[in-house]
Amino acid sequence: MSELLTTKETADYLRLAPTTLEHWRLDGRGPAFVRWGRSVRYRRADIEHWLAETTEGVTGR
Repeated sequence: MSELLTTKETADYLRLAPTTLEHWRLDGRGPAFVRWGRSVRYRRADIEHWLAETTEGVTGR
């Protein structure tokens, strides 16, 4: 299983404000997340996948 990160840990990793991730969740944007009751977690693999999918200007792919 991939490592699970909190919203704050994910925001720190992406160098964003936690509220940015919260807004993205409401808008259906950003990396995929898991909701357990009231808790939200992000799988590190989903974050990496999202980063790869949103990367622009990369040549040789």
